[in-house]
Amino acid sequence: MAIVQTDVPITSGGCREAVQALTARYPFLRSRVLTQSAFGNSICALSLGEGERNVIYSAAFHANEWITTLVLLKFAEELAQAYETGGKLYGVPAKTILKASTTHLVPMVNPDGVDLVTGATEPGTLPYVAARQIADNFPAIPFPNGWKANMLGVDPNLQYPARWLLAREIKFRQGFDRPAPRDYVGRAPLSQRESIAMAELTEEVNPELVLAYHTQGKVIYWQFQDYQVPGARELAEEFSRISGYELEDAPYESSFAGYKDWFIQSFRRPGFTIECGLGESPLPLSQFEEIYQANLGILVTAALGLPKK
Repeated sequence: MAIVQTDVPITSGGCREAVQALTARYPFLRSRVLTQSAFGNSICALSLGEGERNVIYSAAFHANEWITTLVLLKFAEELAQAYETGGKLYGVPAKTILKASTTHLVPMVNPDGVDLVTGATEPGTLPYVAARQIADNFPAIPFPNGWKANMLGVDPNLQYPARWLLAREIKFRQGFDRPAPRDYVGRAPLSQRESIAMAELTEEVNPELVLAYHTQGKVIYWQFQDYQVPGARELAEEFSRISGYELEDAPYESSFAGYKDWFIQSFRRPGFTIECGLGESPLPLSQFEEIYQANLGILVTAALGLPKK
């Protein structure tokens, strides 16, 4: 029986239990807690492989995009299982993948927000009341399904020093000038526990590539400003080919202060935002299998890199 259950919404507790079960079942998987959220939830990283090529995959920056957590957890389980049995994943021997690369997964960057959207945070509790008070200032945003922020009302993917002041100007102009269910950049870049943890992990690992999973649109964003990153376009085109997702430029209003923006700017290496599925977030679990199959090739290819010419 599979450890990762993909037919029920994932919560912070479910993510934590899945990570614990995976590392118990597959001793070559390694996990650690990067930090605790503002309301005491662990933000975990899961690693596997022993290769020199380090990559970081992250998901659920935004609360109502929790389906992306399941993508990374299922990938970890299938890769570990294939390695143990001498099998393949996406046609590639798992032993080849783990020998060539070390993959670091952060399956749930925003556990507090995810718990609000999935119903794990019960009405009347302190975090629920705090979120409700923030949401009351933005009645046009559905509560809790429209919630993307952490439970302090800061968007974890608008927290990076990559034209952060411009992002602030844009979002303030849109009315998100204080804690909000979405699109509030915070008082300063890297001021939230989630963004600090991701930045510190990235600086420690010094990866060749990062993937940041979001929903929705079936598109891949691979550029930031006019930075020219060797190999980025070739990888983006391959990701597009094997997933069927389109390559696009991020909308101007959402083009700054994101995790992959900061990575491209700071490391001059390929960084990608993958927007999974179609529809209004949170996407239904009926889309999960299609999303996973579309992205499995990306996950394997990103770990290995493109063949050298």
